[in-house]
Amino acid sequence: MKLIPYGRQDISEEDISAVVDVLRSDFLTQGPCVPQFEQAISKYVNVKHAVAVNSATSALHMACLALGLNKGDWLWTSPNTFVASANCALYCDANVSFVDIDPQTYNMSVSALEAKLVAAKAEGELPKVVVPVAFAGQSCEMEAIHKLSQQYGFAIIEDASHAIGGSYQGAKIGNSRFADVTILSFHPVKIITTAEGGMALTNSDELAERMQLFRSHGITRDSEKMNRASEGGWYYQQVALGFNYRMTELQAALGISQLKRIDGFVTRRHELAKRYHTAFDGIPVSMPAQSESGYSALHLYPLTVNDPAQRKQLFDYLRNKGIGVNVHYIPVHTQPYYEQLGHRVGDYPIAEDYYSRAISIPMYSTLTDEEQDYVIKCIREFF
Repeated sequence: MKLIPYGRQDISEEDISAVVDVLRSDFLTQGPCVPQFEQAISKYVNVKHAVAVNSATSALHMACLALGLNKGDWLWTSPNTFVASANCALYCDANVSFVDIDPQTYNMSVSALEAKLVAAKAEGELPKVVVPVAFAGQSCEMEAIHKLSQQYGFAIIEDASHAIGGSYQGAKIGNSRFADVTILSFHPVKIITTAEGGMALTNSDELAERMQLFRSHGITRDSEKMNRASEGGWYYQQVALGFNYRMTELQAALGISQLKRIDGFVTRRHELAKRYHTAFDGIPVSMPAQSESGYSALHLYPLTVNDPAQRKQLFDYLRNKGIGVNVHYIPVHTQPYYEQLGHRVGDYPIAEDYYSRAISIPMYSTLTDEEQDYVIKCIREFF
């Protein structure tokens, strides 16, 4: 049997045709497809502005810049995430701290966040930005986090890189009702893909304008935003220090095509999750708890073994059986670079305990019942 990965893209003939059409067009970088993709995402999640970029990492950086994160400021995020959720603060010369996770959902714990805010207020070191991460596709408790933001005065960047296609309180994740900016990722293993790519979503005209400026070198061709009069139709001005974070037409065309099938992708993931739930009854593993307030996009399916000593054994066993399992995530604060910044093993015990027992098993829309049955068979045989 061929290798069964933990996640993979689903590329159709329609997707391929959409990209080929762009290759035959006059525009490969900046043309009509990028704004069309932004509009399609905005409509899908019901948000005012969407700013497409070349990666979710770029989107996180832009959002931090747009919110004015600077040297001496603090950004807090979850330790159970990819390093980009924290690195974006360091790009702005700001400080990073973490908030431990909920032991059931593996998302940022609201009670831990509130306790840390109380202590930080007493010390005069409240965060400027908090980045809750919708781990594995499930929304954090964003309404509660938003209420704390109003009480303690921090901005929210919702890292929903795993979560497009999911819902929270009956509305699509990405609408930014409870966040200043929401971040999406279109990496190949995510729900939909643009190969590499990301997006920043906001209902703020001001934040959208800033992020659009940071996306393209800080350059504007809008005469109203210039410091002096335009010299002609060719004229532009650099009014800020920006970056080359633009998305290409090829990526956007693929995204437009993929978006047409997103709800089917998520429905299939839920069918697979239901089969896993049934199949693993009675063996010493736990499945991720699903909050009643949301509908997960199920980007990942992380099992946790009851005995941490069995995690590596199970990982190696499944890899040897041709099942490309993975682990999400090594807690960010335990990475050597972050240890140099003063973070230590033991700082966030719930995230560390989760990591010691976690293993991500195959979850993607084209996983067949036969392939899933093989995964289930191997896991049950191991135990």
